[in-house]
Amino acid sequence: MHGAVVSAIEIPTKCGVMLLPDCTLFPHGGLPLRIFEPRYRGMLADALEGDCVFAVARLLSEETENIKDCVAPIGTVGLIRASRESEDGTSQLLLHGVLRVRFVGWHVEREYPQATIEPLTGEFEPENQAEAAMKTLRAAVEDAVHDLPEEVQQGIFSLLDQADEPGLLTDIICQQFVQDPDLRQELLEIESVGERIPLICKYLVDVGQ
Repeated sequence: MHGAVVSAIEIPTKCGVMLLPDCTLFPHGGLPLRIFEPRYRGMLADALEGDCVFAVARLLSEETENIKDCVAPIGTVGLIRASRESEDGTSQLLLHGVLRVRFVGWHVEREYPQATIEPLTGEFEPENQAEAAMKTLRAAVEDAVHDLPEEVQQGIFSLLDQADEPGLLTDIICQQFVQDPDLRQELLEIESVGERIPLICKYLVDVGQ
């Protein structure tokens, strides 16, 4: 079962979901994971045999049978970039965030959580202010890291240089700099790129003080 195509990666309309407390993955971000629970070992095996994708969802409370009640409504589908299985059956992998998704239905056919997903693609409007928005974001980051060693700053700026539009830049900054788990989830759930920017700038100002 297949759905949206993003950057040549085909996103299924239903996939496995890993439920993690206080964990939010942004598109274009990387998440190292150790897979040890038997159910997630099965999910990983199925993913590797199929589309090599699964989603990450933030667990908001103790997990219950009704997953919808304990999981944030929006998460991120990720692509398995690398996976190495150990002799004990556990695996180390790197998941690369691909796309925000809304969980529109949960399924219990497998031993691991599965959900029907709906892609979310945020846009920045008006387009003629995109360059100014990116300059504002970059300036906020520069102010926040000005006390760090120059080589560290250069590494950060090289990362920011990878962004060619505001949405990508907000996701890079959120993944790398925003540490508050509640704010991370809030920013993940905001579809309007323009509405994310003041929240990110305020956070960077606060942490820089």
